[in-house]
Amino acid sequence: MDFIYPPATYAQAIQEETNTEDVVRRIRFSGNDNIKDRTLTTLVRTRTNREFLSIPRFTPWYFIWKTTNGRFGEEPAYLSREVVGNDMERIALYYESLGFLDVNVDTSIVEYRTDRVEVSFIIEEGPAYQIETVSYSGMPNFSDPQKKFNFLQGSALTRGRINDTTYTVNQQYSSQQLSTEQQRIITFLKNNGYASIQRDSVIALVKDDTTQAHTLDVLYLINAGKVYEFGDVRIRLSDAEPPVNFTQKDTLRGPPHTTDSTLTIILEKEPGTRTKFSLLSDQILFKPGERYNHSLYLETVNEFQNLGMLYIQRFSQSENQTQPDFSQDMIPTYFDLQTLTKHSISAELFGMKRYGYGTGFGVDYNNNNVFGNAENLTIGANASFEFVSPSVLEEIDPTATQSSVFRSYELSADYSVPRLNFPFNALDNRPGFTSGVTRYLLTYTRSDQLLFDINSDVGFNIRYEVNHTPIFSSYLDLVELDVVDTSPSDAYIRNLREEFGSDTLQDGTIVDAFELQRILEDFNPQVSSIIRYSFRSQNTDIIKRNRGYYSEYSVSLGGNIPYLIDNYITTPDTLEGNLPALFKLSNNSLSYSRFVKLSADYRRYYPISENGVFAWRLYGGFAHPYGGSTSIPLNRRFFAGGSNDIRGWAPFQLGPGDISTENVNIPGGEIKLAAFMEVRQTFISNFLGANWYAALFADAGNIWYGPRNDFRDENNEDRLEQGRFRFDNFYNQIAVGSGPGIRLDWEYIVVRFDFTFRLHDLQAGWLNNKQLYFSFGIGHSF
Repeated sequence: MDFIYPPATYAQAIQEETNTEDVVRRIRFSGNDNIKDRTLTTLVRTRTNREFLSIPRFTPWYFIWKTTNGRFGEEPAYLSREVVGNDMERIALYYESLGFLDVNVDTSIVEYRTDRVEVSFIIEEGPAYQIETVSYSGMPNFSDPQKKFNFLQGSALTRGRINDTTYTVNQQYSSQQLSTEQQRIITFLKNNGYASIQRDSVIALVKDDTTQAHTLDVLYLINAGKVYEFGDVRIRLSDAEPPVNFTQKDTLRGPPHTTDSTLTIILEKEPGTRTKFSLLSDQILFKPGERYNHSLYLETVNEFQNLGMLYIQRFSQSENQTQPDFSQDMIPTYFDLQTLTKHSISAELFGMKRYGYGTGFGVDYNNNNVFGNAENLTIGANASFEFVSPSVLEEIDPTATQSSVFRSYELSADYSVPRLNFPFNALDNRPGFTSGVTRYLLTYTRSDQLLFDINSDVGFNIRYEVNHTPIFSSYLDLVELDVVDTSPSDAYIRNLREEFGSDTLQDGTIVDAFELQRILEDFNPQVSSIIRYSFRSQNTDIIKRNRGYYSEYSVSLGGNIPYLIDNYITTPDTLEGNLPALFKLSNNSLSYSRFVKLSADYRRYYPISENGVFAWRLYGGFAHPYGGSTSIPLNRRFFAGGSNDIRGWAPFQLGPGDISTENVNIPGGEIKLAAFMEVRQTFISNFLGANWYAALFADAGNIWYGPRNDFRDENNEDRLEQGRFRFDNFYNQIAVGSGPGIRLDWEYIVVRFDFTFRLHDLQAGWLNNKQLYFSFGIGHSF
């Protein structure tokens, strides 16, 4: 529909139409067989008032505005014919970008009630045009002819080869795909010496194929320019204190730093930076004199950023920050850097909910660039206190009448360097390994739990972290060693003694039953070690989690370090199955287990409306002891329940199998399966600085004992049968929790409130538990 006005009255007509009292209550699309309404809705600027939970025409904020005479709520979404006209153009351009070059878009505006209108966009899509062939003109040749062939053959456009420069395509026209191919050509040539190539150096000509209707041929005209080499490099590092005075200087000339002695790398720094020159030169991934490669230039910038002890004030290929001088054969490079504050202390105060409500505080000291090679040392201390009500304690102790305070303490020292150390130093700065980090972590933890307390957990970890690409990353824990001392709670032991019985000697000594002694072995001091490799792939915003995916896959091998010490050092040629206490601080020996552990975690996020997300997650884990071991160390098992796991159950309170909490003989399991689903939709925007989301979620899953976890009583009956994984019964032991929730989404943090009903309570059955369980969390649950 076209709106035509005499030139003299055009501005006045637009103003009058913009000020119309017609309120847009409905927006419809018709004829859009190939494009979904949801997609077109995101294109147009014509809007109705905000709908609650995307329910059509349910606009409570507009209703509030009407009932309060405009004092509160949301103003009406008035009709603007100018905006409608622009929306028609947007829809047409979008269709044309997808190959519908003959598309026609019209509108129909109907007043179905006084001052209430429906805007309909009427679309005649027409046929979708196909690209028949693509040709490349001006692509330079290389010393290796296969390089050019491989590049052209690797295009998403090319199919069969007609000749050296022309390929069949047979795909629907897409302007985005043509633009992507243009950028691919530019990137390829920039990485092979053609530094001066720009977007206007590669032009795509599209013409009709006269032999077939609705068919196109594409020709890329390429003006590559000449080949360039890297020139001199200058790096300046200043401290944070003025004035700037570069009194320390060094010049690197000739191999191995440059290709010949006429080229240089000039290093300048202030004494206050306390940084070694070698650290700066080691970040350069190219040599002056080599053929220009733009990716190596940008990766060098990333190398400096990843050091973590400085920020980049300027990086340029011209001293005066203009475009490089392409009249020369070599392109120089300039880096101006500044160190960050060396010493810093930070503190935080936080709230928490695990079994009850609590608070905590933490203090961290950070030493940046410890020895002048970008080393980082962080020493931290955290403490938290949690108030646990009698109703929670009753789940394991029916006689509990008083509340309790659970305490947790943690001390940690984290030393990291921004490179791969031995034995992987040979991989450092190789393709795909340009952002490696080596981390050494020492921790001490003490915490109160519901079933048991962790008296002490001393851990040491050597970890290698690599971001291969912006999406893919790897983590290798070469050594993860834990020495754990736990003790079961008094109520837990009392329940076990009531179940299995005990005898009291004349001197008052309590002699526990055989079964109870077997269970308590789990709480003896243990040493566990793991070698673990994890691969992570993600393209989602780690805070918003509103599109894309996240996945992590891990394989671990445990117990080999204690095994080697046991078999070859403490008792050569004799396998004891335990180690003496460290430094003879205790008469208790340290037990250990050998095991393999696998886990897979996949999460997906789909936008379902302009402000809505559908998310799901699948998790699976399996651990299996071997080499004479029959169980997994307590701190390496799988557990279920909690605000970030299966909601409706507190941490460690679900499973194994359908064993109730008070009857759990051996906590934790060797198998875990879980599935999660959540729908989130904005219902209030920018209130108290946050977007408010309404959520509906469902979580399902459980943990089970594995086949080798054997625990039999004096009658040789399996005490773990109810919690053991069976293919013919595990689906009956899947716990299900579901309910509504609220998310407060600020820019850098998400606060979460969830209200869960146990749809399948493993003790009460399906829909028999009417209790509502509340949980609180920071960040999305997955």
